[in-house]
Amino acid sequence: MSEKNKEFVVQDRRRFAIEGDLLQDKATETAEQEKPGPPTKDVASKVEEPVSQAAADEEELPPPPTAAEQQEQQAAYRASGKQIDEMISQAGDREHVPAEMTFERLVESFYMTALLQLGAIRQESEQPRVDIIGARQTIDSLNILQEKTKGNLTEREQTLLQNVLFELRMAWIEITNAIAKAPRPEPGIVSPGGKIK
Repeated sequence: MSEKNKEFVVQDRRRFAIEGDLLQDKATETAEQEKPGPPTKDVASKVEEPVSQAAADEEELPPPPTAAEQQEQQAAYRASGKQIDEMISQAGDREHVPAEMTFERLVESFYMTALLQLGAIRQESEQPRVDIIGARQTIDSLNILQEKTKGNLTEREQTLLQNVLFELRMAWIEITNAIAKAPRPEPGIVSPGGKIK
């Protein structure tokens, strides 16, 4: 059987049951595994698996759609979008007809998402919520967008992207510094939500 056709097998490697008891099968397996012995060919092949698996994953991408398929699909997508816009317009809700997506609107969308994640924007009645990991991923996404579009942006688009990235990185740094300087709660102290920390 070739490397590509091997089935993926999940093995339960837990040593303890939910109750905390040592699983009997695992106790004997552990004792057998701890016995010294020469490495087998099987062990050597498992060490090399991640590298070959990554290469196999790259190769297993499906072929892209043909140019004709892409054009047909894009035309159907646009027609469908126009139909929805007309339905919204006929309902008398012209202000909610979405504007055409542009690069600037895409960057602004990432920007607003990051501000929400950083807790910089919120509704008046709500406490700010910070999703520092989500904010970092959004900022990193904008960074990837900047790297991948180098040389393809207008001066206005490039300036917008640079300004947004600069502002978001500064806000992220301020928040992470504030989190790092915040006092740590003592173990066993009850938080305002009633949970013991």
